Amino acid sequence: MKFIVSSSNLLKQLSSIGGIIASNPIVPILDNFLFEIKDNELTVTASDLQTYFLTKVKVESHGDSKIAIPAKILIDTLKNLPDQPITFKIDENAYNVEITSNNGRYRLACENSEDFPLCPTSESNIKLKLENSLLKKAISKLLFATSTDELKPSMGGIFLKMLDEKITFVATDGHKLARYVFNGLGTKDKYSCIIPRKPLGILNNIPVIDKEQLFEISLSKSHAYFDLGNTKMITKLIDENYPDYNNVLPLESPYKLTVDCDTLLNSLKRVSIYANKTARQIRLKMIGSELQIFTEDLDFSNEAVERLTCAYEGNDLEIGFNSKFLIEALSNIDTEEVEIHMGEPHRAVLLFPKEQEDKEELLLLVMPVILREEAYV
Repeated sequence: MKFIVSSSNLLKQLSSIGGIIASNPIVPILDNFLFEIKDNELTVTASDLQTYFLTKVKVESHGDSKIAIPAKILIDTLKNLPDQPITFKIDENAYNVEITSNNGRYRLACENSEDFPLCPTSESNIKLKLENSLLKKAISKLLFATSTDELKPSMGGIFLKMLDEKITFVATDGHKLARYVFNGLGTKDKYSCIIPRKPLGILNNIPVIDKEQLFEISLSKSHAYFDLGNTKMITKLIDENYPDYNNVLPLESPYKLTVDCDTLLNSLKRVSIYANKTARQIRLKMIGSELQIFTEDLDFSNEAVERLTCAYEGNDLEIGFNSKFLIEALSNIDTEEVEIHMGEPHRAVLLFPKEQEDKEELLLLVMPVILREEAYV
């Protein structure tokens, strides 16, 4: 059996889903892409056993076939070919594929497709449709706050909660938190789950031509199913109880700082260069309409200070942060100005876009650090 396909188009589709393939998979067959050709359509599957990505590519085929092709060698071959039609000749009996291009011919040893694990099927009645732009916005703004600590599995993904026509997405690692709320989505289902960070990161990077395209999402007790049209993702949910994040949200924050977001972000990036590389500690001091940003590294006698104009409500306040966490939070605010709500120097700090989108609410939280009692001017 053989089929003809555009080398650049195939590479684009394989690259978009190939990130799910682990460098040292539990089962050797997962080093491969599963190729299924039927009725002039190629379906490619990639998996790490926890998550499955499927993508479809139009081809010119002569017959139907199924085989598992080594992912790394195939992608490396396609990356080094110019854009051109290439022919795949599949021998299911000998488990090999012969690839023919204008440049030459390449024979690749393959695996039996029957050894590739089957995708889970959807068994859920909970379904919703969400605009591509909205879902990707939520993922991109929350991924930074997820935990990579294997000892905290419940924090290793994004928490999704559906209630009263409202969907809430939350991510936290204990030092920072992000919450995105979409109101009025027309579903009254009550449901919650934790979706792992890795597959969501891959999903977020898959290009979608039509920005108005809807994601079709199906949710069950054990899996989440995302349908993007030509690409589908099925992922196993994290079977843990998500921490009660509402407990860390301060009930009141009497001090409010309003400042240009890009100006503050760029200032933090410059000043943090001089911070201690382990602690990354910086100080923010609000005095009237002036914001002072200061850091020092006593080990190398380095220090930096900048002053910005701001709008500030409250008593003079000095508060410390891990600069990395604060920079990450500010990088996910798109509006011109950011509002920073603070209380006592040891309490959680909230960040909000100055202007929220209609029916959308973004809240970011960063925990401050304890400052040494050292003055600066």
